[in-house]
Amino acid sequence: MSGARDRQRPARRAGTTGRRRSTASARVAVLVEAPEWGRRLHTAAALTRRAVREALSAGRRQPVGAGKVELNVVLTDDRAVRRLNRDWRGQDKPTNVLSFPAQNGPAQNGRPAPRLPPGVPVLLGDVVVACGVAVAEAAAQGKTLRAHLAHLVVHGVLHLLGHDHEADAEAERMEALEAKILRRMGIANPYRAAP
Repeated sequence: MSGARDRQRPARRAGTTGRRRSTASARVAVLVEAPEWGRRLHTAAALTRRAVREALSAGRRQPVGAGKVELNVVLTDDRAVRRLNRDWRGQDKPTNVLSFPAQNGPAQNGRPAPRLPPGVPVLLGDVVVACGVAVAEAAAQGKTLRAHLAHLVVHGVLHLLGHDHEADAEAERMEALEAKILRRMGIANPYRAAP
């Protein structure tokens, strides 16, 4: 998937607000910044929370803190994602999903995870999804927006957990895990060609 390569940035963005909701042992803030998400998929925020919960339960490679984690998912427009993609990845174009691991998240690129005081949640980072790109990709691939959004969120959260797809073997493992998580949500394998 384009845009899934991670770069670190501050986990909080100034000027955004959203309701925090506990999802199992996770605090998840879903920020719907683009009204188009509500018009296209009125269940986008609830679906996003479920996709996060499923990805967290299946995607952890190693224990994270005492099991308490915190992350943000921003559902925004193509312009905002294009700006982030340009500023953080040097690619001046919108993409479907971006993942921004936090400094105190799980081990990334061989670095050990930092030690936090007991009871302090591990800040995993942010996942940002572009509405226009997601809508266009879903249509081009013959999928529902619901299925594609769930896939993009799962993909982004797995990146926050340290999964990657740079090498072929890593890509195969990550794709298989995504398919397993989506199957639990009643969503078909996104990597299998439609009949």
